[in-house]
Amino acid sequence: MAINVTVQQTNDKNRLTDLVRTAQAGDRNAFGKSVERYERTVFNEALRRLGNHAEAQELCQDLFVQALLKLHQLQNSICFGGWLRSITHRMAINRAVRRRAATAIDPEVLSNICVEWQTPLASLLDRERRLQVREGLVRLRAMDRETLMAFYFHGQSLTEMSDTFDAPVGTIKRRLHIARKRLAKEVEGQVAV
Repeated sequence: MAINVTVQQTNDKNRLTDLVRTAQAGDRNAFGKSVERYERTVFNEALRRLGNHAEAQELCQDLFVQALLKLHQLQNSICFGGWLRSITHRMAINRAVRRRAATAIDPEVLSNICVEWQTPLASLLDRERRLQVREGLVRLRAMDRETLMAFYFHGQSLTEMSDTFDAPVGTIKRRLHIARKRLAKEVEGQVAV
């Protein structure tokens, strides 16, 4: 009886070796059959390492794609099972390291720990800049002011502005460029005073 089991194991190894060699020659069906033999083993190893059924399934899919792409690197076809297990091990470690732990946080707790990044001084300076820009806009000529307002305050695209002002897009671009420069001079003049 023990001799029959040994003969059976030898035959299985020989069949697997032949399948792997055929797969290395480019036969995808042979690769599929050889993968079927190790599918459960690879999945169980991935599940043991990752602890998540869905991630283990995803890892198995990725692993078999990688195995197919790298099959030509396998030098001894009898080592196919060990080769798959080592790829599983490496890919599971990589996935576990890259995976972020998802933790649910109560919004109330989150609002208590949020830090305000803007200091009172920064808020004051922002308000001052906005005021200077508004005052600078008031001192601009109507065409410059309307061009800047349409683009920055009303969010119109260059095409929409072209329709509104009945001018080509190139002209609108030039107007925006010139209006920005004039506004910068106005704001600069306010700071100097």
